[in-house]
This record gives sequence, structure tokens and C-alpha cells, in this order.
Amino acid sequence: MNIQSLLQLHPYLWTLPKTTGEKRAEVLLYGSEPLLASMDDKVLEQIANVAALPGLAGAAMTMPDAHWGYGFPIGGVAAFDAAQGGIISAGGVGFDISCGIRCLRSNLNLHDAVARFERLADRLFATIPAGVGEEGHIHLNPQQLDQVLLGGAQWAVKQGYGNTADLDYVEENGCVGGAVPSNVSELAKKRQRGEMGTLGSGNHYLEVQVVEHIYDQTAALAFGLHEGQLVISIHCGSRGLGHQIGTDYLVMLAKAAGRLGIHLPDRELACAPVKSPEGQQYLGAMNAAINCALANRQILTHLTRETFAEVYPNATLETLFDISHNTCKEEQHEVDGKTRWLHVHRKGATRAFAPGHPRLPARYRDVGQPVIIGGSMGTGSYILAGASTNQAFASCSHGAGRAMSRNQALKQWNGRTLIDDLKRQGILIRTRSMRGAAEEAPGAYKDVDQVAEVTEQAGLARRVAFLRPKVCIKG
Repeated sequence: MNIQSLLQLHPYLWTLPKTTGEKRAEVLLYGSEPLLASMDDKVLEQIANVAALPGLAGAAMTMPDAHWGYGFPIGGVAAFDAAQGGIISAGGVGFDISCGIRCLRSNLNLHDAVARFERLADRLFATIPAGVGEEGHIHLNPQQLDQVLLGGAQWAVKQGYGNTADLDYVEENGCVGGAVPSNVSELAKKRQRGEMGTLGSGNHYLEVQVVEHIYDQTAALAFGLHEGQLVISIHCGSRGLGHQIGTDYLVMLAKAAGRLGIHLPDRELACAPVKSPEGQQYLGAMNAAINCALANRQILTHLTRETFAEVYPNATLETLFDISHNTCKEEQHEVDGKTRWLHVHRKGATRAFAPGHPRLPARYRDVGQPVIIGGSMGTGSYILAGASTNQAFASCSHGAGRAMSRNQALKQWNGRTLIDDLKRQGILIRTRSMRGAAEEAPGAYKDVDQVAEVTEQAGLARRVAFLRPKVCIKG
């Protein structure tokens, strides 16, 4: 990105000045000079297009891990006021609706567990279905799948996958309202009936990590973390159902925009007013996909617990937090001194409520919401705590963010060689795809340490713990 085109507001916040006659709202970019310079120019073009959409409240923003996406940049945040004609955009949510991370803390320490890591890796790989189109052992009929889409993680717990204590630490207590299964196409449902409790492919993973460093002792105590402890991160979303909903509604929303005379600076920004019939239909389908993802991560949590119990009979795994990073949520935020209900799009961005927020679990209310910035395969990850109520609609980075395309990564890395190199570093990888491993090479992503540090310096969230990977299951 050519940062010469930007105006620096403070060391970690920049804006894109308007050109003469340009009709759009403000654009804000969170990041350091090196991170912004490493982004492709398409990020700037895309977020400027978002700022031209109807009913935008405040500014259109990018997080420090932003990179090019479909319509919205990944790492894009924008809020729209339905009362002022604000829109909802499938491109602002993403195709993998409610992709997110479930983080589990364990009672195991590295020095006690490391001797069985090879066995653990093999058992997790055998138990957790992962890969393109991979199905699990759960096959649902149409009526059962509709119950998933209405009930989310709460449905999964009722079926015996996990326990009610998990739900206290899942966003929306494991189930969002407003889901309308009938708004989901039969094709989307068909794709999902065998995919509940599966990991998927691409950048999705299940990773066993060790807490290597604590930055904030007070927050770490509230989160139940200490150095040397094992934690598990499960990164996945709504699988085939969410992707099909995105595909279906891009067409419908584009037709709605044409019908209503909404100017789209990019056809990938297909949208409709929140209050329009098409906007309401998409909301109902999107909420159903969020519940699908929450149920999926709940089932995977159960399977992970069962596997750990095989290898470590005295292991306990508790849900630390579960948060999505591809959603649109109706929330109250202050804009220009007034509190308003807004539809906040976070695409590749995580909600990060600050200390004192009434929607946080009591255990975390004094320190802020847990946030996970996931690294790529072989690099570290971070647990942070939400820090700001008024910045970026309480949002922050969700991961390292890609620095190069998958095709570029394939030209540079060999999957087998990469896995062998990581094993020599003490990181065990299990995958069904050597091509996929090469595409997800650590060097294909931004420096997660920089992203986490800048997220803190920008005041979006503060670092609590650094996690080093030990076992990684990939599709």
C-alpha cells in the first residue's frame, strides 16, 4: 500500500483524505507504518468503497491485519444505521459466516504432557474430521438440521456435546436470535447435513498450544491462564452451509440494490437496506449460519475432550471463550455523542468488549473480553483482552492476515519439507493435504507478533498471553 496517500492521525491510526467531489464517509486504518506498507493497494480501494455505502455510521475501518477480500477487505469493520437507510452486505460478513475460534484451557502442563504428543496428534487427527468436503459421524435429517440452525451451541449441549457451563463463555450464550431456517436454501442445507463436527480446510485448524509468556497477570488470572499450561484453539466456521448462503444471497442482494437504485462502487458489495425484505431475509439466513458455526465448534469441543481423555485420563478442558470473526451484529454504540442501534459488520475482525461491558460473563467483566489473534501454522498466537468501548465499534484484529496468495505460497514452499522443518522445531503437524500445508506456510502470513503488538498500541485490545503451537491438525 502506498502510505504516501494517507494522513497519519497518531502513530497507529491513519485516514484516507477525500479527493475533490468524492462522496463517501471517513476511512480509518489502524496499523503501524510497516504493516500498512505491507498491505496490497486493493485494501485501500475496498475500504473506500465501503465508506460510500448508504447509512454508514461513523467511519469505515480496517484492522492491523487487513488484506484484500471479496467486497470488504478482510479485517474490515463498518456499522450501518437501519433507521437511516443503512444496509447489510454479504460481502461485509464473508462466505465463511461465523468463522471463529473456540479456546479451551486445560489442567495440563507442557512438561507433564509432552511425552505423549505424538500419540495425541495421531488420535486427534483420527478423531477430528478435517479437509475439503470431509464429513463426520453426525448425519442430520432436514428437521434436525433446522433445530441446529435455531439452537446453535445450546442445541449441541442438549444432544450431549459438552455441558451448560460452556455456554456462559460463548458469544450470545451459544445461540443468536433471529435465525430463520426457511431462509436457507435446500442446497445449503444439503451441504451441511454430514458436516457437523468437522474442521474444514484452508486456514482452519485445531491446535494444541503452550502458554509461553504472560503479559497481563491480572487478566491471565481471570482467564485461568499461567505459563507452561496447555490450551487448545479450534478455528472453523459454518462449513458448506455458510458458504452456500453467501453465494445465494450475493445474487439476491445485487438484484435488490438494482431494484432500489443503490449505487454499488463495486458489484462485490451487493447489499440491501436492513429493513428491506431482502435485507431481512439475509439476516435470517446469516443468523442461522452463525448458530450452525456455534454448534459446530461445540461438537468439536466435545470430540477434543474425548480424545484428550484417551491420552491423558485426568485431563480437564474448560471453555475459555468462543468468538466469531465473520458476522453482522446489531449492537448499541455511541456515534457523535449519541447512542444508536447499529448493524456492525466485522469481516475478519473480532468483537472485543472492554472491561465493564454488561454483556461479558461476570468472570471477565473487570478485565475485558477474551480475544484470540490466531497465528498461522507453526507461528504463535495471542490471547488479548478487549480494551476500548469507543474505538472501532469495540473491534480488533482476528489473526495474522495473509501476506501472499495461496498460489504464491505454493511456488515458494513444499508441504512435506515444511512439515519436516516444523517437526524439528517441536511442532507436530497432521494434515490430509500437502498442498494445503504449503498454502498455509507461516511465511505466507504477516508477522503475528507485530499484529498483536500494534493492536495493543492502537488501544483496541491488550495482550494477555502468548501461545506457542505444539500440535496442529489441518484439513
